[in-house]
Amino acid sequence: MRFFIDHDDGHSIRGWIVPDNQLAISRVVVSAEGRRIAEVAASHRDATFQSNGWHATGQCIFVVTEAEVPGLANLKHLELYDADTNVLVHRRVPADGKIQCRTCLINTGIEPETVLQSAMFPHFGRSYFGMHRMSDEILTSIFLNPERSLLLSGSVVIPRYENYLTPDLMVTALLVQDPHIEMATRMHWLQARAEDAADPARSWRLGALAEAAAFSKDYDLTDPKSLKRYFRMMPEPAYRLLYNPLTRQLGTRMPEDRLHPGNSIAAIEVLSRVGIVGHKSRFQAFARTLFDQIYLDIPLPVIPEPPTAVRDLAQQLRSLRPVEEMLVFDVAISDAVKDIVDKHWNA
Repeated sequence: MRFFIDHDDGHSIRGWIVPDNQLAISRVVVSAEGRRIAEVAASHRDATFQSNGWHATGQCIFVVTEAEVPGLANLKHLELYDADTNVLVHRRVPADGKIQCRTCLINTGIEPETVLQSAMFPHFGRSYFGMHRMSDEILTSIFLNPERSLLLSGSVVIPRYENYLTPDLMVTALLVQDPHIEMATRMHWLQARAEDAADPARSWRLGALAEAAAFSKDYDLTDPKSLKRYFRMMPEPAYRLLYNPLTRQLGTRMPEDRLHPGNSIAAIEVLSRVGIVGHKSRFQAFARTLFDQIYLDIPLPVIPEPPTAVRDLAQQLRSLRPVEEMLVFDVAISDAVKDIVDKHWNA
C-alpha cells in the first residue's frame, strides 16, 4: 500500500491510495472526534499508477468534499484512514501549539519507548508508532509525505532508510540500551510468549520467533545450569534475536542479513550520523537534549526501572562466557556512548 495527500485546503481533501491488490478500488474512512462519519472510494484515474506498475486501472485518487462530509470546512479535528489497513493517511488539527518538526525516535529495544512516545504524542499533528511492523511501501509513503508536524517511532533497520533520515529532513534520536539488560528483556519476552507459540491459532503472530518462544518455555531463567543449557541449545531464531541486536540494527540493511565483524564498524559509522544519541542509563540527559532540539517545553518524563527478574537475569548474564561473545560489539558501542555522554553532559 502507498499513499499521499495532495492538499487539504479546508473545503476539500485530495489524495491517493494505491492498495496492495492492483484490481481493488481503495477507500478512505473519514473520522471526526472518534466517530466514523463517512467512507469515500477512489473515483479518479491517473495513468501514472498504471505505467509505474502499481495499479491495474489507475483509479486511486480520492476527493473528500462537503458532498461526502457536510460541514467539512468547519471540522478542526479530522482523520483519514485507509479502510483496508487502518493506516492513518491524514490528520487535520489546529497548527497552534504543535511542533513543526519531523522527528524520528529510533527504538533499539524489543519493548517500545512508551514513556517518551506518550510524552511527545500530544505535541505533534501526526504520529506513527511501531514503524518496524509496517510494510516498506507504507513506511516509504510516510517518509515522503510533506507533513511538518510528524513523530515517528520504531526499531527500523537504519541503513535501509537512512536516505530519509538525513538532518535536513528529520531530527533523529536513538537511545542505546544496556546490552545485558536488553538481552534479559528479550529472553523474558520470548518466555512470556511461549503459550502463544504452542497454539497454532496464535503462533502465526510471532512469525519466525515462534520457534524461539516455544524453546524458551522449559528453561528456568534463574538457574545458572539452565542458562548454560539455554545458550548451548538455542535455535537459530533465538540466536539471531539475542546476538548483538544493536549492531545488527545499525550495521545491516535487512533484518535477515548475516552479521560479520565488519558490520560493527559500519554500525559505528551509522550511529555517528544519528542526530541525538543517548544511553538508557543516562535517560535524563537524552530526554533533555531531544526536547531542547525540537523546542518542546514540558517536564522530563521518568522511566521505570527494569523488573527485578530482568535485573537479576542481566546480572547472571554478565558472568556467562557465551553471552560475552554474543554481545561483544554491542557492549563496545554501549560503553563508548556512555563515556561520550558523561564527558559532554558533565562538562
